[in-house]
Amino acid sequence: MELDGRVVVVTGGTRGVGAGIARSFLAAGADVVVCARRPPEEPVSADGRKASFNAVDLRDPAAVQDFFGTVVSRYGRLDCLVNNAGGTPYRLLGEGEAERHARVVGLNLVAPMTASLAAYPWLREARGSVVMIGSVSGTRPSPGTAAYGAAKAGLENLARSMAVEWAPEVRVNSLVLGMVRTELTHLHYGDEAGVAAVAATVPLGRLAQPSDVGEAAVFLASGRAAYVSGASLLVHGGGERPAFLDAATVNKES
Repeated sequence: MELDGRVVVVTGGTRGVGAGIARSFLAAGADVVVCARRPPEEPVSADGRKASFNAVDLRDPAAVQDFFGTVVSRYGRLDCLVNNAGGTPYRLLGEGEAERHARVVGLNLVAPMTASLAAYPWLREARGSVVMIGSVSGTRPSPGTAAYGAAKAGLENLARSMAVEWAPEVRVNSLVLGMVRTELTHLHYGDEAGVAAVAATVPLGRLAQPSDVGEAAVFLASGRAAYVSGASLLVHGGGERPAFLDAATVNKES
């Protein structure tokens, strides 16, 4: 899966999952550009190689267009866009006005579409690919993050439509993530005991590491996935155990 000479952009690639993705592409030999509104505390690096950083607000179409122009001017090509930037605070629907929820949709759905459209001419020229970073929140009820879940559901559908419209020059796929352990994990699951309790609900017995996501992204961008487009690859450790199985009173030892 060597990607020597390939140029990859990872949005939101300065920390957490995004940084893990960027490191995996660096290790595979690609030239990597990460972008976010603020620079990382230290450069994102792997195997002695560093990703370059550009500051950009992905919600500003003109700035996004300029950003991709800068990338291609520097490297001469663009082979892969990983739409990773996103996120949401915990907020029940009834506790926030529509405008706040709309901003979540904008960041997690409209911004990836904006970036993809800006990158498209260069990806088409390189016969490259787009990797959307989705979430299991888009496949099931997402109380407390409803707008985020709705946006991720839309992102997966957007990817499938793009895969049809942009074929055969550009492949488009999604990674549908479960729970990933990052530097912000404690904000979602609490202390180590809380993290361990949550990890125990995952069939594989642990949360994903950012590198798990990165390796899957490298696969989708590589020639080994040359016939994979419009696909959604589940990276969730086996999913979630159905609650009804624990609630039922049959098939249990007394």
